[in-house]
Amino acid sequence: MDTNFPINSPSKPKPKISASRRLFLKTKLLKKAMTMLENEKQARTADKQRILDERHPTLQLSGLSMQELQNLCKEIHQKIDKVDEERYDIASKVAINEKEIQNLSQKVFELKGKMKRPNLRKVRVSAGAMLGALLGAKVKESVDFKANLKTVKKEEEKKEEVTDWRKNVDAMSGMEGRKKLFDAAQ
Repeated sequence: MDTNFPINSPSKPKPKISASRRLFLKTKLLKKAMTMLENEKQARTADKQRILDERHPTLQLSGLSMQELQNLCKEIHQKIDKVDEERYDIASKVAINEKEIQNLSQKVFELKGKMKRPNLRKVRVSAGAMLGALLGAKVKESVDFKANLKTVKKEEEKKEEVTDWRKNVDAMSGMEGRKKLFDAAQ
């Protein structure tokens, strides 16, 4: 037996710090994390603004003639077109790479033989909804199942006439009755 724990004690050992101390430390950590996140956001916005200022200096429009303004606009439009072309090319490359990654990952799963089976839920569907799902938009009205069933004609069973059994016994007795049975069998 373990000598560290008494017999009647619960299986969990006592925590080394109290609950109030743990709560205090959690709140202090959360506050520190919040301030760090705020600082990171401010640093990112400052970097973004600095990079934008470097790449795109402010335009000096004062003192320019109409011809110079038009040339400046044409220049800016050419830059915009070039950037849009690059953005489109990069977006198409990213889409192609994502499809390729998805195909390769599916091949890896197939090679491993561990296909993920989705958890299926039990769904109650009415007959009309099921037909709508199977047949698509063809079925707009409710379908009468009884009208589509095949009709089967029942042959009428030949009913033997019910007669008095005593007459039948008298008729079948003796050699004449046996002869009638023999003739009926042939």
